[in-house]
Amino acid sequence: MKSNILLLTIISIVTLISCKQNRTSVHQTKEIVRKQPKVVSYTMENTKMWLKQNATDSSKIEIVAAINRTDKANLSKLDYLLIPSDFDGDVVYYLPFPLKVDYLKDVAKVLIFSYPTQTFGAYENGVLTYSGPTNMGRKKDKTPLGLFYTNWKAEQTTSTFDDEWELKWNFNIENKLGVGFHEYSLPGLPVSHSCLRLLQKDAKFLYEWADQWILDGKEELKVKGTPVIVFGNYAYDEPKPWLQLVQNPKIISISADEIEKQTTPFLKEILEQQKIRADFTETATK
Repeated sequence: MKSNILLLTIISIVTLISCKQNRTSVHQTKEIVRKQPKVVSYTMENTKMWLKQNATDSSKIEIVAAINRTDKANLSKLDYLLIPSDFDGDVVYYLPFPLKVDYLKDVAKVLIFSYPTQTFGAYENGVLTYSGPTNMGRKKDKTPLGLFYTNWKAEQTTSTFDDEWELKWNFNIENKLGVGFHEYSLPGLPVSHSCLRLLQKDAKFLYEWADQWILDGKEELKVKGTPVIVFGNYAYDEPKPWLQLVQNPKIISISADEIEKQTTPFLKEILEQQKIRADFTETATK
């Protein structure tokens, strides 16, 4: 009897240690079921002609708007549209961010904006959770590059550039400069006053997905928000880079190696800030 109790005790201890090790070493991989198109290729088509046949197809409109870095309201203003040959895939397959980046497996959340491709990707432990188009800063008011953190947010606020501009689902990333991402008109090229414009559905998603900073009662920063990386340069005086997809559907694809290159200078800080948030959250819940 005593030997059985001893055996059960040993098994329990081993199991407990094993479970503890698993919690610290195994990452929760976000399972996302997506539909991949059979082929990804593109043609240029006259906007009026294409809309005449497809204006009521909301799923096609969503994909075409994302591919052309625009929104439904501005779609008809373009002379020509970049159109995929196969509409059967989810929108992420028509955008340049890789679906998985092993280098980011230890990063709980990171939001990455690509200036050259005018797109963004939201990653959780290296898995692409969400992606969409953006219109960033114009040539005279470029969006700053580097590492930022989401701080305060507001469902609706007023622009610091013009008090007549109402910004919806705004999430600030640079408090002193007034830079943030939010819903606003997307004409299909970088035209903002340094902010990162988004479609309404994308702005709403990121508004809920990203974390705010945490301040103490004296407005002192205690915990930073979700890391945001803005990288690359846009060729303002050249044709829109995504138009090259007609000749080569992969020409502006962003590789996992490129994401690693852009995040390596910031990884140590990101992980340090991530731990600060985790420790603060754990202490606050006790």
